[in-house]
Amino acid sequence: MRAQAGSKKTPSWRRKQRFPMTEKTEPDLIHLLRRYLAALQRHQKQGAQSNLRSANKLGREALTMGLGILDMARIHEEALIALVGPNCPSQTRKKIMAKAEAFFVETLIPIETTHIAATESKIKRNRTHEELDKSARALSNSNLKLKNEVVKRKAVEQALRKSKEHYGLLLDESRTMQNRLRELSQQVLKAHEEERKRISRELHDEIAQALTAIHVHLSALDSEASVGHVALKKRIAKTQRLVEKSVKTVHRFALELRPALLDDLGLVPALRSHIKSSVERTGIQVHYTMSPKIEELNGLKQSVLYRVVQEALTNVAKHGDATLVKLSIRTIKDTVHLEIGDNGKSFDAKRVLARKNGTHLGLIGIQERIQMVGGSFAVASVPNEGTTLRASIPFANDRPLTSGVGILVNMET
Repeated sequence: MRAQAGSKKTPSWRRKQRFPMTEKTEPDLIHLLRRYLAALQRHQKQGAQSNLRSANKLGREALTMGLGILDMARIHEEALIALVGPNCPSQTRKKIMAKAEAFFVETLIPIETTHIAATESKIKRNRTHEELDKSARALSNSNLKLKNEVVKRKAVEQALRKSKEHYGLLLDESRTMQNRLRELSQQVLKAHEEERKRISRELHDEIAQALTAIHVHLSALDSEASVGHVALKKRIAKTQRLVEKSVKTVHRFALELRPALLDDLGLVPALRSHIKSSVERTGIQVHYTMSPKIEELNGLKQSVLYRVVQEALTNVAKHGDATLVKLSIRTIKDTVHLEIGDNGKSFDAKRVLARKNGTHLGLIGIQERIQMVGGSFAVASVPNEGTTLRASIPFANDRPLTSGVGILVNMET
C-alpha cells in the first residue's frame, strides 16, 4: 500500500508547493497532510469508528486553518497517491478508495456544516437587511407623510389664525355696530320721552283748558235757560257729561304720557299716584316700599324708573292674572335696586326676551330702558309662584349716596 522504496518519484505532498485556496504556509500544510495520511492509514488497517472521529477532528482543524473543501480534496488526493502505488492491484485499490471515501466524507462534515451555517446566516443577514431596507423605506415614507401633515397642519393653523383675526375684526365691528344701535336706541327713547312730555303739556295746558271752558259755558247756558226749555236742559246736561268724561280721559292720557307730578313734586309722589290709579283701575292690590333717596337720581333715570314701574304694572294687569303685587325700591351704596313680584301666571322669560316680533314689547322696552342708563335687568318666572322682575340702576354721574342703605317708606294700598 505504500510507495515502493526504490521509486525515484518524490511524492507530490513532499514537493514544495502552496495550496491555491489558502494563505497558510507550507509547513502547516505539510504537517496537516502527514497527520491526514497517518490517520487514513490507520483507518485502512483498522476501519474503527475512532478513526472516523479522527477524520472529523482533522476536518475541524482544517476549518480552523481556513481551509475549504477544495483544499481538503487536494490533501486527500495527495494522501491517496501516497497510499496507492502504481503497481497496486485493482481490487485492493477499490477497497482503499472505498474506505478513503468514508474517511474523506467524515473530514468534510465540519466544513460542510460550517458552510451550511454560514449560508443560513448569510441568508438570515440578507433577510434582515431586506427587512431593514423595507423598514427604512417605510420610515422614509412615514417621515415624508409626516412632513406633508406638518405642512398641511401649518397651513391649517395659518388659515385658522387668519380666520380668527378676520372673525375678531367682524366681532369688533359687530360690537361697534351694537354700541351704535344702543346709542341710537337711547336717543330714540330720549326723543320719545321728550315728545311724550310735549304732548302731555299740550293735552293738559290747551285741550284740557278748552274742554273746561266749554264746560263752563254750558253751565252758564244751563243757568240762563228758562224753566220751560226742558229739552235744552237735557241736551246741555248730556253735553256736560261728555265734556267731563273727555276731560278725565285727557287727564289720564297726559298722566300716562308724562305725569306732571314727576316734574313738579318728584319721583316718589308720582309713583304713589300711579300706583293708586292702577289699583283703582285694575283692582290688583299693590304693597310697596320706596326709599326717598331715589329723588337724588337725575331726570333721565327718574323717568326710566317711573316707566319701568308703569310698564310692569301694565304687564301684570294684561298678562299676569294676579291679585297681589309687591314692589320694592331700595338704595344700597351707589345703586338703586328695584324688585316687582306678583302671584300670577308664569311664562318663559328667556323665550319672550329673545323674540323679535311685536309681542311682549313691554318687557323688551323695560330691558332697553334699564340698559340705556347703564343698569342691569333680570326676570324670574316660576310656575305657581308668579313672576319677579329685578333691576339695578347705578348712581353714576349723579350725587353719590351718603349712607349704605336708604330709608324705606312702607305702605299698603
